[in-house]
Amino acid sequence: MTQHPVATTNAGDVRYWLSLLVVLGPVLLVSMDGSILFLAMPRVSQALNPSADQALWILDIYGFAVGSLLVAFGNLGDRYGRLRLLMIGAACFGLGSAAAAFAPTPELLIAARAVMGIAGATLLPSALAVLSELFTDPEKRAQAIGIFAAAFAAGFAIGPVIGGVLLERFWWGSVFLINLPVIALFLCFAPVLLREVQATRPGRVDAISVVTSAVGLLLAIYGIKNAAAEGLTLSAVAYAILGSVVLTWFSLRQRRLEHPLIDFSLFRDRTFTVAIITGLLPLAAWSAAAYLAGIYLQSVLDISVLQAALLALPGAVVLTATCIVTPMVVGRVGKRTALLVCHFTIAAGLLLLLPTTVTGGVGWYIASTAVAGIGYGISFAVVADTAVVAVPPERAGSAGAIAETSNEIGNALGIALLGSLAALLFRLQGPDLAPTLDETLQLSDLTATLVTDAKAAFLTGLHIAAATAAVLHLLLGLLALRWLPRETPVPAAEHEVATT
Repeated sequence: MTQHPVATTNAGDVRYWLSLLVVLGPVLLVSMDGSILFLAMPRVSQALNPSADQALWILDIYGFAVGSLLVAFGNLGDRYGRLRLLMIGAACFGLGSAAAAFAPTPELLIAARAVMGIAGATLLPSALAVLSELFTDPEKRAQAIGIFAAAFAAGFAIGPVIGGVLLERFWWGSVFLINLPVIALFLCFAPVLLREVQATRPGRVDAISVVTSAVGLLLAIYGIKNAAAEGLTLSAVAYAILGSVVLTWFSLRQRRLEHPLIDFSLFRDRTFTVAIITGLLPLAAWSAAAYLAGIYLQSVLDISVLQAALLALPGAVVLTATCIVTPMVVGRVGKRTALLVCHFTIAAGLLLLLPTTVTGGVGWYIASTAVAGIGYGISFAVVADTAVVAVPPERAGSAGAIAETSNEIGNALGIALLGSLAALLFRLQGPDLAPTLDETLQLSDLTATLVTDAKAAFLTGLHIAAATAAVLHLLLGLLALRWLPRETPVPAAEHEVATT
């Protein structure tokens, strides 16, 4: 008789961890699809021949869609049911993936990626809420959320690696088709293992805020992209100004709403502000560096896509390992120290890209990803917790949503802004035969001198983008040094007691 409760508990534990495994599938896909095209873009460019502007949109429309709608869909899930939103979002993500895999034109690929991003925005907040409700024991809930964060970080890190491995054997659309089996398994098992979670959040989602935040962001970034690709034209300036005006109106509207989409008053807390910027800037630096370095390895050094994927593996391992280890260490050294190490190691890693040349630089690239990977891993591990702890408990939900949004927007902004900067420098310093390096190299009757000039111009853009991101991280590290309060580290023995 005494064995029955134990058996029941063990069975319940198995069900909970199986539920976690099911939820991690879509989470891994959402983060992985933010980076999986970094090594695939040369193949996509060869197949679909997108313009420089279209190539950047193919990469970052996904991140903009996820980031713009993350908070809105989090609110919708609170009101109408998390599991329901998860199921709808997963199905749409699968459909978008299939459409992207077989897209015959750049425009259709951009549209399919936008659908994937909208669907991805439904998955992240709902998955986290379901786990929080499923694991009622605080210790197990902390473990589950830690695994969730590690999976999210791992998805970003291994996306380019998986993309490279697939492209060695299959066509570029295969990087999207791998999503379908995972989505199918989720749709089969989620209704059995997960239960519905529906909070009683008051108010309604402000549709005007959702539209203006997305439209304003897209208009502003489109203006910047257009200026990088075509020069400082009247239309580019007009788009950028219009987007800025819409975003300003959006922020002013939030202050008047009883239940704002984004609670900007939270930014009055300096610790919260540093945490959110730390969620945004490292992802911007990582995405831009990974995208530009992928082109550098394949198009400048003529390394195969599989070799490029393997070269990215050390940095991915360091990033993931740091994300897992950081929560165990941060209680002893303090979040202030962790954030300082985060920004200074990222800056150091980015600066290691500067010695690369058109004839070699693989060793510098590996060193760069390994050193910067430490900082990237720390940012994944501490940002959300730092942001949530910095605000009153009743506003923790808003703080967590903003932290998640900063990650996704950072991932898209890195390619949009730093990628546009690199594109601008290539246009100004290159041989002026085509707007991108890959398009230039595909031209017939190129002389060796023109090829070298084109590669050198691209490398200049990579160096300037990396140096710019490094300087921003150094400045943010100094800001954190000044703004964040000193903490008293918890002795090892006390920390072990506190976490048991």
